[in-house]
Amino acid sequence: MLANPSKHIEQKLTLLPAEPGSYQMKDDHGKIIYVGKAKNLKNRVRSYFRQDHTGKTAELVANIADFDFIVTNSDKEAFLLENELIKKYKPYYNIRLKYGTGYPYIKITNERDPKMALVNEVRRDGGFYFGPYPNVYAAQETLHFLEKNYPLRRCNGYQGRPCLYYSMGQCLGACWREVPEADYQAQIEKIKHFLDGNTKTVKHQIKQEMHQAANKLEFERAADLRDQLKYIDETVESQRVLSKDTTPRDLFNFYLDKGWMTVTVFFLRQARLIRQSKQTFAVVGDAQDELATFIQQFYSQRNIQKPREILVPKGTDVKVLSETLDTPVRVPVRGEKKDLMELAKKNAQITLDEKFRLMTLNEKKTTGAMQEITNALGISAGHRIEAFDHSHTQGTEIVSAMVVFEDGVPNKDMYRKYKIRGTDHADEWEETQEVIRRRYSRLLKEGDDLPDLVLMDGGEIQLHAAKEVLEDELGLDIPVAAMVKNEKHRTADLIDGRTGQIVTLDHHSQGFFLLQRIQDEVHRFAITFHRQLRSKKSLSSRLDTIQGVGPKTRQKLLKKFGSLPKISAASVDELKEAGVNEKLARVIQLSLSGNRS
Repeated sequence: MLANPSKHIEQKLTLLPAEPGSYQMKDDHGKIIYVGKAKNLKNRVRSYFRQDHTGKTAELVANIADFDFIVTNSDKEAFLLENELIKKYKPYYNIRLKYGTGYPYIKITNERDPKMALVNEVRRDGGFYFGPYPNVYAAQETLHFLEKNYPLRRCNGYQGRPCLYYSMGQCLGACWREVPEADYQAQIEKIKHFLDGNTKTVKHQIKQEMHQAANKLEFERAADLRDQLKYIDETVESQRVLSKDTTPRDLFNFYLDKGWMTVTVFFLRQARLIRQSKQTFAVVGDAQDELATFIQQFYSQRNIQKPREILVPKGTDVKVLSETLDTPVRVPVRGEKKDLMELAKKNAQITLDEKFRLMTLNEKKTTGAMQEITNALGISAGHRIEAFDHSHTQGTEIVSAMVVFEDGVPNKDMYRKYKIRGTDHADEWEETQEVIRRRYSRLLKEGDDLPDLVLMDGGEIQLHAAKEVLEDELGLDIPVAAMVKNEKHRTADLIDGRTGQIVTLDHHSQGFFLLQRIQDEVHRFAITFHRQLRSKKSLSSRLDTIQGVGPKTRQKLLKKFGSLPKISAASVDELKEAGVNEKLARVIQLSLSGNRS
C-alpha cells in the first residue's frame, strides 16, 4: 500500500528537521496511535508516506491524520524518550517490551540485608535506582557482573548454612551469619561509584584479563570479556535526558521571533522526561515578562499539580515567580539541567520556524486565493465572503444556508440556517430575496460588519434577486457574484454582479480552488440542514398517526428521546418518565412496534 498523505501532512513533512528525536502519529481524533524514534526525523517520518507498506504498517499509515515530534540531543535520548511516551500513551500500534511497558532499572533494595535486582519501575521505597537501560540484555549482563564483583545478598536469607552463591563468592553470607552493615555499605558505595560512570579502573582490569586470555588462546574467554566491556559501556554511559536527581521538575524555555513566541515545557518526573508541551502565541511586551505571565497562568488556569521545583531561563524574575507560585524557581547554570534548558529552546525554535513556514505555504491558499477572486472581479481586496445556497424536496421543506470564509478559511461559528417562510413552493427569486433580506437587515440593525463579497450558488436569477434587495431595499453597496456551474454541477466561472459579464479564473489557481471549496461547503451545509428537517418531519408525522398523541406529547417525546428509533426502543417505564401516562405509553409502544413490523 502506498501512502496518500493529506495536504496538511504534506506541508508538515517538508518542515521536519534532520535531527534525532521521537515522533508521535495521531488519528483523526488527535489520539496518539504510534510512537517511534529516529536518528533523522526528516527521513524516518517521510518514509511512512513515501514507500509501499503491508500488514500492520499499512494499517497504521491509513489511520494517520497528523503527527508531532520532539527533538532530542542524541539517538539514545530519542530511544529513552520513545519509551516514556509509549508508557504514558499506550499507543495501539506499539509493541510491548519484554519487561512490561518500560526499560529496566538496576535496584539496590532498602533492607537489613540488601540485594540487587532488575526492576521495571521506580517506587518510593527507599531503594537506590539506576537507569533506565534501553538495552535490556546489556542491563542483565551488567547486573551479573556487579553480582560477581560486588556481592551483596543473593540468597533468600538466613537458612543455617552457606548458600551456593556464598560458595562462589557472590553472596556476603546472610544465609548462615549476620553480615555487618558496614560490609554492605562498603559494597554499595562501590556499586554506586561504578554505576555513576566511574568505570575506568574496572574496564582497565577487564581489558588486561581479555588480553591475557587472548595470549593464552582462550578466545571464548576473551570474547566474553570483550562483550562485558560493551555491556558496561551501554548501561553506564551518561544519559543526558535523564537526571540522577529524582526531584519532580517542570522546565520552561522559549524562542521569540517576529513578534511570536513559542514556549516549551518539559515535565521531568522520576528522573525522566515524560512529556513536553508547546504553545505559540503573539506577544507585545518584553519576552521575559511574557514568559513569567505564561508560567503563572499555566498553573493558575489549569488543574496541574505544581512540581517541587521549576526551572526557567536566565533573565526570568525568579524571586517574584517563587513567591507567586509558592514553589522554588531556579535558573540552571551548568551541567545536565542547563543542557535540557537548551534542548527546550531548540524545540521551541523548531516549532516557531514551522509555524512561519506553514503560514507562508498557506498564504497562497488562503489570503492569496481571496485576493485572486477580488482581483478577477475588479473590487477592493477583502477578507470575508458570505455564500448562500437553497435546498428543498419537490418544492417543499425549503431551506437556505449561509457559510462564511475569512481570508480563505471557513468560520463555522458564523454559519447560519434559514427556514424559508415567504413561499411554499420552489421559487429561486423569492427564496433568495427572503434570505438576503433577513441576513443583511439584521446586520444593519445590530451594527455588525458587512461582508466584502456575497456569492450565490446559482445563476443569474439568484444574482439579480440578491442585488435588488441589497441595493434597492437596503441601500447597501456590497459586491455580489454568482457561481456558474458546468454540466457536472461544479463551479466553472463567476458572473460579476456589477457588469453581468462572465469572469473566468485559471482553473489551476488557488482562487479557483477556493471557489470550489466554498461551493462544496455551502451545498453540504444546506443539504445537511434540509435532511435534518425532513427527518424531524417524518418523525412528527408518524407520531401524529398515534391516537392520543398531540403536539404537546410529541414535543415531550422528542425532547427526551430525540429520534423515532429511540422512542420505538423505549420501555413503558421510560416513556412514562417523559410525562406520558401508562395507557398511552403502551399504545405508543404497540403502534411503533407495529410500524417496525
